[in-house]
Amino acid sequence: MTPMTVEGLIARCHAITSLPLIYQRLDEAINDPYSDLSRIAAILSEDSALSARLLRLANSAMFSFPSRVETVSRAITIVGTKQLRDLVLATSVIELFRDIPQEVVSMESFWRHSIATGICARVIATCRREANVERFYVLGLLHDIGRLIIYLQLPEAFGRAIGLAAEKRLPLYQAERELFGFDHAAVGQELMRKWKLPAALQEGVGCHHAPQLAARYPEDAATVHIADIVANAFRMGSSGGSTVPPFVEQAWERLGLTVDQLPLIAEQLALHYRVAVDIFMEH
Repeated sequence: MTPMTVEGLIARCHAITSLPLIYQRLDEAINDPYSDLSRIAAILSEDSALSARLLRLANSAMFSFPSRVETVSRAITIVGTKQLRDLVLATSVIELFRDIPQEVVSMESFWRHSIATGICARVIATCRREANVERFYVLGLLHDIGRLIIYLQLPEAFGRAIGLAAEKRLPLYQAERELFGFDHAAVGQELMRKWKLPAALQEGVGCHHAPQLAARYPEDAATVHIADIVANAFRMGSSGGSTVPPFVEQAWERLGLTVDQLPLIAEQLALHYRVAVDIFMEH
């Protein structure tokens, strides 16, 4: 039997080798210098569920706008076009994997963990005054996406990885490496590459368990690494593992965070987590 490779695993997932059309059209419109707000709003308005989510988001505590936002066009001006694109990506990916069978992994628990990691990454980025904090939300949301690919293509083997991790008290990604020769972070990075998403997203996903190996975007990898550990420590959902992943101290130092900031990060995470789960998990 030929050993499975990361590339081979992705190639077998025909249904998800390209991103949803609405994201592609939106990305094209945002990158078009001749495009205007009305064109972007028109694309969004074709998807009523997406438009409703955007309006709920613009009116949520995540943006704290003083008066009620009633239209998609107004929501775009508040959220911003690049941030909007990232939020549409987040919603589109959740929809893409909506119908995965739940024999081994609870999808609700998986997305709760992913959303918590995304919110925490966003909060950390806000503390560090990063530009476009929504991209950190998307990075956190997608960090474990490779695990769903493994589960889809190798469900029995993935069940064995969970068993091995529990038996040896290993982080699940280490059990994946033992059994497959690669882990979900490598699979997720390859999927990001296949989707032609930004290099910062690719590296952040690929290095979230080893942020010290990030060559071009070490802050992105460090942010999602810390956010993943915080989400696991607070038991906000699970992507299949039963232990908190090992902490890489270099990531904390890279971000320049202080222990005094932890209570604020935890408070903001708790506040925005409930909002995001309500918005992104609704059917």
